[in-house]
Amino acid sequence: MRITSRRKAIFFFASLGVCLAVVAATVGFGWIILNWREGVKVLLGLIFFGAISTGLILNTLFLIREIRRNEQHDSFINAVTHELKTPIASIRLYLQTLQRRELEEQQRRDFYSLMLLDTDRLLTTVEQVLKAGESGHRRKTLQATDLDFGSLVQECVDVANVRHHLQPGAMRFQNSANGTATVKGDPDDLRTAVSNLLDNAVKYSKNNIDITVRLEPSGTRRLLLEVQDQGIGIPPHELKRVFKRFYRVQNWAFRNVKGTGLGLFIVRAIAKKHGGKVIAFSEGEGKGTTVTLDLPRSTAS
Repeated sequence: MRITSRRKAIFFFASLGVCLAVVAATVGFGWIILNWREGVKVLLGLIFFGAISTGLILNTLFLIREIRRNEQHDSFINAVTHELKTPIASIRLYLQTLQRRELEEQQRRDFYSLMLLDTDRLLTTVEQVLKAGESGHRRKTLQATDLDFGSLVQECVDVANVRHHLQPGAMRFQNSANGTATVKGDPDDLRTAVSNLLDNAVKYSKNNIDITVRLEPSGTRRLLLEVQDQGIGIPPHELKRVFKRFYRVQNWAFRNVKGTGLGLFIVRAIAKKHGGKVIAFSEGEGKGTTVTLDLPRSTAS
């Protein structure tokens, strides 16, 4: 309902801007026609017409952009609220059960394990929000050190397998850059970037989790990390937009997938900070997605 009202507002302001531009054009050309013999008046009319038209167009574009930004902020708040509320409610329920009932030792251990998973989910959401905030501080210096990127990716793959309870072989890591996968960067940042890519691949695979993670050299100076899934895919016109802050694809296939719209934004910010880039490729809906993280190798490689 709220999204519909926002779209109506965008349509209204766009229509109003067009109508005002048409009126301005009519008045401007009318002035020029009536005074075409008087050079100074025609020149002033052209300047006046151009200024009014430019102002109207810029004002309309600004209003539409602000409406869309507010819509994204609302979606982000709703998503974060859900991501925080669900595990909190789950932890509360387990604690109430432990408080009111006498449970067997194995049941208590299961409850503790589930509560730990819920706290991990809470921590992940909070860390994403904090990382998104840090990404806006461009002046922050990079705490760089030489590290084995292959080992870091393997660690993230192992954690993702445990966190998402994946079956053996559901996520495979192929490292063809053994011994030459040294990068200079912040281990925590790079771990966050890789984990976000893996979590996204699992999330958007839904029930068809078949993920291939490849690390390979690109020439003598670059490393490519590809995370390929066989999930719901991304419409081609959305491939660049998914890296924007708070942006989530407005499509029926994505409606039941929970998230904050920050994961890929954080990956892009971390890649830029390390002198790299990230791109997404998909042949369309239902055809999976491949996200490639391109990083420079360390001179120590």
